[in-house]
Amino acid sequence: MVIKVSTDFAGEFKKLPGNLRKLSHKKLALFLNNMSHPSLRVKKVQGYHEEPPIMEMSVTMAVRITFQKFPEFLYLRHIGTHEIFRRP
Repeated sequence: MVIKVSTDFAGEFKKLPGNLRKLSHKKLALFLNNMSHPSLRVKKVQGYHEEPPIMEMSVTMAVRITFQKFPEFLYLRHIGTHEIFRRP
């Protein structure tokens, strides 16, 4: 699957410590292999009615990735703490 990233995601990702960047890569690889893996805790972000819906997955208990899954690609919107839900 093709992955596209927003400019926000790219900037937020660069600001993460190296260990979280590495773990984020592992979680994304796991997601691409098994989108319903329990450790990812994938769910819809409440309160937004985009199409396709804005979803979230866990990198750690504190760090999340928001994304949208289009038929042709996966669009990564934001990565960070719960602050990202102010503008997922």
